[in-house]
Amino acid sequence: MTTLVQLFSARNFTPWDRILDQVRSYGYDGVEGFFANYEDPVAFRRLLDERGLIMPQGHFGIDLLESNFEKAVSIGRTLGVNTVIAPWLAPEDRPTDHAGWRAMAVRLKILDEKVRGEGFDFAWHNHDFEFVAVENGLIPMDILLDAAPEMNWEADLGWILRAGGAPLDWLRARADRVVAVHLKDVQPDHATALEDGWADLGHGVSDWRPIFEEFEKLPSLRAHVAEHDNPVDLDRFLRRWSQSFKTLASQK
Repeated sequence: MTTLVQLFSARNFTPWDRILDQVRSYGYDGVEGFFANYEDPVAFRRLLDERGLIMPQGHFGIDLLESNFEKAVSIGRTLGVNTVIAPWLAPEDRPTDHAGWRAMAVRLKILDEKVRGEGFDFAWHNHDFEFVAVENGLIPMDILLDAAPEMNWEADLGWILRAGGAPLDWLRARADRVVAVHLKDVQPDHATALEDGWADLGHGVSDWRPIFEEFEKLPSLRAHVAEHDNPVDLDRFLRRWSQSFKTLASQK
């Protein structure tokens, strides 16, 4: 089981070499990439290798995967990626009804088949909008997973919390689909709080102990990912997350 840092969390604290030094200093196994890390994949791979870090998974936009699949494959192979993760939909691209989400699932099913054909795994990463029921009461996250049955899921537990959902219920219901989890918390007054209302793991409103117990029952879980969408202090976030993770993981 690996611990990774989603580098979107560090986008405001470049240069990347200094960030990767911090990641290594707190004992993380590696990172999860996003588009800013793909500008020069050869150079970024060198930064990783020099520090003994890995990038076993990365976020690749649907637009890149659909418009320049060969480029995405090349980036992934250069960086050592094993799991390609589609991370989100822009507001203007988000379906608003059941038919729209079914059509989105068909697109993801096609991408899943293409990505697997190149030797990668494929997964979807959620935000909060996938948990807003459509006109017939169905939840878009269920629609996506049911209509793209081979696609895996990177469950962002912070966004499930933000949507008013129960992460534990979702992990139990979709245990066989979860290959990675984003671990972040929310502040009590997240709508108006600093740092966009996000909190470091172990420093928000959630009881993580039963969730960590559930992780032991997920047969395909490979990565615990540290993320904070807008930290004001990167070092604090990396340090706190690492400390909280070790404490929670030891309480079995």
